[in-house]
Order: sequence, then structure tokens, then C-alpha cells
Amino acid sequence: MIITTTHTIEGYKITDYRGIVVGEVVSGVNFVKDIAASLTNFFGGRSGSYENELIAAREKAIAEMSDRAARLGANAVVGVDLDYEVLGQGNMLMVTVSGTAVKADKA
Repeated sequence: MIITTTHTIEGYKITDYRGIVVGEVVSGVNFVKDIAASLTNFFGGRSGSYENELIAAREKAIAEMSDRAARLGANAVVGVDLDYEVLGQGNMLMVTVSGTAVKADKA
């Protein structure tokens, strides 16, 4: 599955548009990660636990979107957009990814 933020794929011709596809992940951040992030915030630096949570959520959302595109008979998703939101009291992370599922053939 080709996944790109662009609306074209170099070397390919889009032959059919299959529809909009979306992947969503809502992830809770646990108590231990909150404490580690608070310490990082206090002392400075990067929060590895939050970064790893973001990476995992993004990868799951992209995989979900890709699976939905494949079920539509697509072999690519173009115009992909990622969005991150914090929900609730800051302990829930929502990652959404969307794009257009297409059938693309080598040019």
C-alpha cells in the first residue's frame, strides 16, 4: 500500500478513486507515564514515554486507514493528513489520519 501526503504518486497514474478513508486511535496515558512526563517537564528535556505513545498511536491509525483502503480495493492512499488531539483532562490522546483511497497503476 502506497501512502503519501501528496495528491499524486510519481511514476503512477491514478485510475480510480475509491473514497475517503480514516484511521482513529484514542489512547490513554497511564499514571506512570504522567509522572515521568511531569518530571521531564520540571527538569527539562524530552518525554520519551509520551513520544513512544505518539509513535505507536500514529502507526496504529495509519495501519487502520490502510486496512480500510485495502477493503475498498485501493492500492494507495493520497492526500494523507494527520491530526493529534488531547482529550479529557489531558490523559487521553487521539490520533486521526485521513486520505483518499485510490487505485494507481504504473505509468
